[in-house]
Amino acid sequence: MQQPPVPMVDIIRGPFAESAHLGHAVLCDETGEIAQAWGDPDTVILPRSSAKMLQALPLVASGAAEAFGLSTERLALSCASHEGAPVHVAAVNAWLSDLELSDNDLICGPQPSRDSALKLQMIRDGQSPCRVHNNCSGKHAGFLTLTRHLKAGPDYVDPAHPVQTSVKELFETVTGAPTPGFGIDGCSAPNFATTMHGMARAMAFYASAQTRSDTLSKAAAALTQAMIAHPLLVAGEGRACTHLMRAAKEPVAIKTGAEGFFIAILPQRRQGLALKITDGATRAADCALAAILVSLGVLDPDHPDVKRSLNPDVLNFAGLQTGEIRRAPSFP
Repeated sequence: MQQPPVPMVDIIRGPFAESAHLGHAVLCDETGEIAQAWGDPDTVILPRSSAKMLQALPLVASGAAEAFGLSTERLALSCASHEGAPVHVAAVNAWLSDLELSDNDLICGPQPSRDSALKLQMIRDGQSPCRVHNNCSGKHAGFLTLTRHLKAGPDYVDPAHPVQTSVKELFETVTGAPTPGFGIDGCSAPNFATTMHGMARAMAFYASAQTRSDTLSKAAAALTQAMIAHPLLVAGEGRACTHLMRAAKEPVAIKTGAEGFFIAILPQRRQGLALKITDGATRAADCALAAILVSLGVLDPDHPDVKRSLNPDVLNFAGLQTGEIRRAPSFP
């Protein structure tokens, strides 16, 4: 029987709960079994950018990453939703240069930088955003690397392209079930659907990958370790992924996705977490993800970088605190 989403986050103004956000979450162990669940584990979802380490899996498992000498920084970028800061732009441009490619070879669309200083400087200089500023440009540089390795054509986001058929095959392997289909993501690549349980199972596969020696597990472990080693490249200053990974009391890979999705990979516990806020609100996904990790002892609720996700103040235009965002009383 389908289970309804559960209350996860409240928005408080004065003495009132003004808004509420509901969602689903699943925590899996290394066997793929559910350790804890909130809402419906069988809900079908699009993981959006939370699936980037799954989309990068064939890049490593195929041998392409080794053949092109990809550093851990580039593996982290292949899993990133970066903010288009100078550090990200320079890194992706250098990667493209090594491939003897350019911004025009990226199929993701141009996107203004989310780094305020760079964005304002580009406006002052009359510069237009490029594809390399797109938050998915690192993933697309990985797609281009795999394309070169496979000697495939340039339309690497076509669902029938060898890059995407490789992604689909490995996506189904680690989620443990055939995908029911896909939607086209903001960066034009297919985003394959699975269930909440399937996504948590995949994250647990990554979390326990270092205990196995098969090719797929070694690839998953390499991507997980790269994300943990380079939290700034995975997102950026001011972003929840970066701040929560830095604040964690143990190694953890954290990755947001559009429309209220989040994952966490917990290698020491060999557990994987998937979270979906049903109304797609980022503010609620940040809070709910932090709340679960606090309940597990991964995050300290008093750490300032945890509080900014777990329990941020709501301010008005005069800077007066008018409320707060906080976990629902019964969650997690």
